[in-house]
Amino acid sequence: MSLFLSRSEAETTLIASRLARRVKPGDVIALNGTLGVGKTAFCRGFIQSFLPKTEVPSPTFTLLQTYDTPDFSIYHFDMYRLKSPEEAYEIGIEDAFAEGVSLIEWPEKLGYLLPKKHISVSIEIHNDVRQICIEGID
Repeated sequence: MSLFLSRSEAETTLIASRLARRVKPGDVIALNGTLGVGKTAFCRGFIQSFLPKTEVPSPTFTLLQTYDTPDFSIYHFDMYRLKSPEEAYEIGIEDAFAEGVSLIEWPEKLGYLLPKKHISVSIEIHNDVRQICIEGID
């Protein structure tokens, strides 16, 4: 387990980019935290570490945004609006798990579909300081 403190979006981006350097195809990253805590900002920093000039919107309404890097695709999921885990099949979760790196906001909505072996990123905010805990990285 690694614990980081972030006092700004730039610091969150730096933490995310450090994690990005350690991932490989097939990795699933589950981002946990309440609404507005910085999950999307973390994902943006992660994705932009591979694709610096890419705009990274929240996939809240589309449920999925895909980004192609030279080595693999990054699948950025926002599962907040899922009504059941099975709905994730409709947006290609199996392909994402098999082929690329998956960033999943609101992973608890996946229930049994969330792989047991995954990287967990938990974000909490206390007095304007984010505590980012990363577990499960080799």
